[in-house]
Amino acid sequence: MTAPTTPRARDLGLGTGTLPTGRHNAITDVPGIRVGHTTVTAPPRVHSGVTAILPEGIGPRAPLPAGFFAGNGYGKFIGTTQLTELGELETPLLLTSTLSAFRVADALVGWVLEQPGAEDVRSLNPVVGECNDGLLSDIRSRPVGEGHVRAALASANTGPVAEGCVGAGTGMSALGFKAGIGTSSRVLPLAGRETTLGALVLANFGGTLRLGSRTVTPADLGLPIPPPLPDTGSCVVVLATDAPLDARRLTRLARRAVFALARTGASYSHGSGDYGLALTTTRTTAPLVPDADLDLLFTAALDAVEEAVLNSLLAATTTTGPRGDVRHGLPAAPLLRLLNG
Repeated sequence: MTAPTTPRARDLGLGTGTLPTGRHNAITDVPGIRVGHTTVTAPPRVHSGVTAILPEGIGPRAPLPAGFFAGNGYGKFIGTTQLTELGELETPLLLTSTLSAFRVADALVGWVLEQPGAEDVRSLNPVVGECNDGLLSDIRSRPVGEGHVRAALASANTGPVAEGCVGAGTGMSALGFKAGIGTSSRVLPLAGRETTLGALVLANFGGTLRLGSRTVTPADLGLPIPPPLPDTGSCVVVLATDAPLDARRLTRLARRAVFALARTGASYSHGSGDYGLALTTTRTTAPLVPDADLDLLFTAALDAVEEAVLNSLLAATTTTGPRGDVRHGLPAAPLLRLLNG
């Protein structure tokens, strides 16, 4: 996976919080987490794709503890009922466009059943999150298929994570700007050991961008004002950590993933699917982190998600959809002039 080529929030002095980041400031800083994308484009008709988050060794015989929270459930997050019932994630997590989610889930099932050790599997819970890219892509064409899913899984790697208009984020918009995939991480002391938390967002939600106490609109940056649209959209936030947590504690962490969107100006409208999923890569019988010691981990989640959203906006490039709708990425130079003016 190639390194980012556009400035990220931290490069511009817009990093959030005081905790240090991991090496790549990405969810892949968490040991055992890999990310892959397949981008599907045929401009101006199609801007879509799929993103795979692949924890090492995961499978139906080796699930990981996980928690899930729906801030607003206007969405089609496949596989969450069993996940919340058992507190276990047993497949890679895939993100894609709303109407492609069901094809993606079927492809994920096929891929998992082919993996070593799954020869006798007779039940499987694929987990696939989605956002609606119908403004900038022909969503009804359902362009994401099995080959794209397999390519995203095959390309999943550690290291820097491509952001913006890639994978599932290719056709997404947020806060009046072009958006997509964003990521960030934090390193912190927790229960006597160094812990890493990473966030990855698929940003596609309504509201007005907020940086600290200041709101920022496209007009503030000299960009065309987008025509008014219903205040709908979605955001999927994935948190990964190597902290020893159970499903209940991870559900508490997942809630903070959705709460963090408020810092960026999210509107949480009726038509928005705002979801948080948190998992740990640690399978252990060691004592779990006490609830009273989770405060710093919660802070890390809030900071990492806020920065990941900013990264998704800064990395995105201007995109025109099939009906002429345009969304502009967040331009770094005008933004700094505005904030420093």
